Amino acid sequence: MKKSRIIFLEGVSSSGKTTLAKALQARLPSPFFWLAGDTIWTMAPEKFKHDPEVIFPKIDAATINTIKLFSKLGIDVIVDMVPVIKSNKKFAKMLRGCPTLYVNVTCPVEELRRREQARGDRQIGLGESQLAGLSPPGFYDIIVDTHSHSSEECADQIIEMMNRLLRSPHA
Repeated sequence: MKKSRIIFLEGVSSSGKTTLAKALQARLPSPFFWLAGDTIWTMAPEKFKHDPEVIFPKIDAATINTIKLFSKLGIDVIVDMVPVIKSNKKFAKMLRGCPTLYVNVTCPVEELRRREQARGDRQIGLGESQLAGLSPPGFYDIIVDTHSHSSEECADQIIEMMNRLLRSPHA
């Protein structure tokens, strides 16, 4: 069985990854499962979430192996991750050989702050504090701006790029 396609969305908190992942699912002609980095995080026991030495290696291992399992099973997947440069570089290395499109999901800092304020469930400045963890220029296949373009327009840009770079394993 051929490995599936992976759309790897990397962006800071409140950049629009979740909304974009849902827009992609609605627009793609075949099923893509959505795996948010937060999904694995929510499975972790609360008492260990404040101990990065204990919990982060386990979350990294669970996340990368889940992505690889989906791919190995031929299940297309959208991955939604905040920038943790050490982890995401490791993910890229471990995903070699898997058809992966790397997408930077971005918007202006002022818009991040506005979204954090409007949501009410985010620490103001969280997204801005994560900017330094983004992968370096040249890492991404495409950059989409969720402020200047709607999530549907961004999804269309990603799908167009995916169709150019990644062949469907089911074709």
